[in-house]
Amino acid sequence: MSFDPERVRKDFPILQQTIHGKPLAFLDSAASAQKPQCVIDAMGELYRHDYANVHRGVYELSLRSTRALDDARARVARFLGAHEREIVFVRNATEAINLVAHSLGERFGPGDEIVVTEMEHHSNIVPWQMLCERRGCTLRVAPIDDRGALRLDDFEALLSQRTRLVAVAHVSNVLGTVNPIAEIAALCRARGAFLCVDGAQAVPHLRVDVHALGCDFYALSGHKLFGPSGIGVLWGRAELLESMPPFLGGGGMIASVRFDETTYAPIPTRFEAGTPDIAGAVGLGAAIAYLERIGMDAIERHEHELGAYAERELAGVPGLRLYGTAPGKIGVFAFELDGVHPHDVGTILDAEGVAVRAGHHCAQPLMERFGAPAMVRASLALYNTREDVDALVRGLARVREVFA
Repeated sequence: MSFDPERVRKDFPILQQTIHGKPLAFLDSAASAQKPQCVIDAMGELYRHDYANVHRGVYELSLRSTRALDDARARVARFLGAHEREIVFVRNATEAINLVAHSLGERFGPGDEIVVTEMEHHSNIVPWQMLCERRGCTLRVAPIDDRGALRLDDFEALLSQRTRLVAVAHVSNVLGTVNPIAEIAALCRARGAFLCVDGAQAVPHLRVDVHALGCDFYALSGHKLFGPSGIGVLWGRAELLESMPPFLGGGGMIASVRFDETTYAPIPTRFEAGTPDIAGAVGLGAAIAYLERIGMDAIERHEHELGAYAERELAGVPGLRLYGTAPGKIGVFAFELDGVHPHDVGTILDAEGVAVRAGHHCAQPLMERFGAPAMVRASLALYNTREDVDALVRGLARVREVFA
């Protein structure tokens, strides 16, 4: 069956409304994607019929909840081309990256270097800065070019025998740039450095196989993947996770506890202290099942075609400057409109029923790189249509009228 964005759109209840009397054109999925009915139903069914704490009870409800959590872990693993024991449930990609910074970071020290890029989200900058402060490491920054592409020659020149870890986004949340992770991973291996990938913006749009990519860690957030907020995933190579100390201590992550000694549970449980977000994991599993029914290849084709249309239409808007023009980018469009503050653009677009993001997008160093204190960002997802793009362009014409 061919991909039909109008049919897909009907799967998302929130999109069936009007905003200020206009059909909702939701173009902020890079911040948080909307949820299909099947995700809402899966979480509701758990709470209505099966909920109990997991891995603790021998009664039927606990067994059902445990199976639901385990099934969700298995589905995430298949989605990423990984093994279940490599899938750690966390709150979001931010927590996943912090886990690596704390647990793996214990083996770093003075003289060691960590490399990030100019395009990173704050979640892939601040944890490494904190690690450098704590352990005496040095943070190095790889530059990007004016299109928003990583300058690979300069990146490679930054790598040395002192480089212990590289942290890079698979896809930029502002520019839409898709970084060549497999090539970056090969460069890291040649220097003996670990590679931690922020995949939050990639997994909703691209087919991801973590072992084929060659990275060591991969982080994602459920809320960007059409699942609920409050659930995320850290994938790590099993041998690395086994060598890392726990991030948090408490119930569930132990094998045994005595006052003189505690032993930790095997992976991934040792990194999941306390009661997990059971319903969140179930919702994430349902979201992935939904994407798999549609097909990631079909989603990628639709978004590529829609992105090309959006780029052409935005190019015709007077006074619009687009940031992020790297080849192969996904459908994320950050821009400025001459003479109009991005927050004013966002406010007027909202009155037209168009939801976009305006601000620094948790990427202030990137804003500084381009000399822009803020940008407007429109981001596409599988449920967007040409009509959404047309509404954006009409809304921008209205902005120009207001500020003429």
